[in-house]
Amino acid sequence: MPTGSARLDSTPGNIALCRVEDIAEGRARNFVLQMRAGRFHGFVVHQQGGVRGYVDRCPHAGLPLARTLDDYLTPDSQFIACGWHGALFAIKDGLCVGRPCVGQKLLGWPVLIDGDWIKTVAVPANMGLD
Repeated sequence: MPTGSARLDSTPGNIALCRVEDIAEGRARNFVLQMRAGRFHGFVVHQQGGVRGYVDRCPHAGLPLARTLDDYLTPDSQFIACGWHGALFAIKDGLCVGRPCVGQKLLGWPVLIDGDWIKTVAVPANMGLD
């Protein structure tokens, strides 16, 4: 496989993704990062003053969750929703709580708020993500 063509499940730490104000409270935003080893697709949810990040891949079918750019949440912003099969995931931990993949989880993407910025967090290779 040529360099840069792989689909990645993680990113290095300390990448500034956007300003906190760029994702409205109760909303989500898509990020695609091109790195030497390949391309990473993820999204960040801004809720209750905090942020949670996930790899943009449904555990049921392997597809990106949103059918429309940045449309990751249910209308009431209580769950992450797969736009293809209707699976519902808890925002706090990515656990599927409804439809075809109950009990499976989204793969976490560690992010944090650093001042006015949302940034990636480096995770050691031997440490699992919740």
